[in-house]
Amino acid sequence: MERIEADGLEIAFRRSGEGPPIVLLHGTAADGRVWRTQLDELADGFTVVAWDEPGAGGSSDPLEAFGLAEYADALAVFLAALGLGPAHVGGLSWGGVLAQELYRRHPGAVASLILADTYAGWKGSLSKAECARRVVTILEQTSVPEEDFAAALQGLFGEHVPAGVVAELDAIMADARAGSVRSTSLALAGDDRRELLSQIEVPTLLIWGESDVRSPLHVADQLRENIPGARLVVIPGAGHVSNMEQPAAFNRAIREFCAEVGERPSGRGGPDIRRQPSSAPRTGRRRRP
Repeated sequence: MERIEADGLEIAFRRSGEGPPIVLLHGTAADGRVWRTQLDELADGFTVVAWDEPGAGGSSDPLEAFGLAEYADALAVFLAALGLGPAHVGGLSWGGVLAQELYRRHPGAVASLILADTYAGWKGSLSKAECARRVVTILEQTSVPEEDFAAALQGLFGEHVPAGVVAELDAIMADARAGSVRSTSLALAGDDRRELLSQIEVPTLLIWGESDVRSPLHVADQLRENIPGARLVVIPGAGHVSNMEQPAAFNRAIREFCAEVGERPSGRGGPDIRRQPSSAPRTGRRRRP
């Protein structure tokens, strides 16, 4: 792990490979370790960087509460400090919303967007009742010292997730800090990206787990229909953390997209690509309460 000071914050990150930069943004209650397989397998053709956002992993806590804009500005400073812009910017779940905000506030830092199992904000993609339910759950969970935040997030995986992946993500989430979980979740809850979607002018790839119940496929369709030229890749059987569950399919989608990014035609509503399941063996079953 490396560290860099950016605008008064110490930001930890992992970096591998050489080539066009891909910057990966983790979801809430997690850190850059969720991108382990991408860091390993995409390093042969790209400079892959996975940050720990302020308040997560090895990064320092911000002095004041961060909202979505502050996270995006910190990310822009981080990218500039490493000389990584414009980059392919990928985000999972909360990280995908952060990637959208980075584009809105600092479009010059973004060459393309890779949005995985994410939202147009909870407010922009989910019902009012579901959004309120999630907020109540997060506030309850983050008010209890030493709480297991993993229990607050339901339906993270599909039906046949490898057992090792379950243990890996549980270990990552066990290190989550209450302040970070609360601030990112409340930023998600209060955000509505719907007006931004039609204004995105960079090539955009959407990667979705077919069995994602945290951000169901209708959210993927919402983004595909509203982001000009967006391409949707659906990974059969995968859930909300599709990058960990089926990394071969996830990484293949990124490779193909980045290879084609300069050649794709303009226009709305890119193709909906249904990929075959990974041939890697899968065991176990994951259900969150």
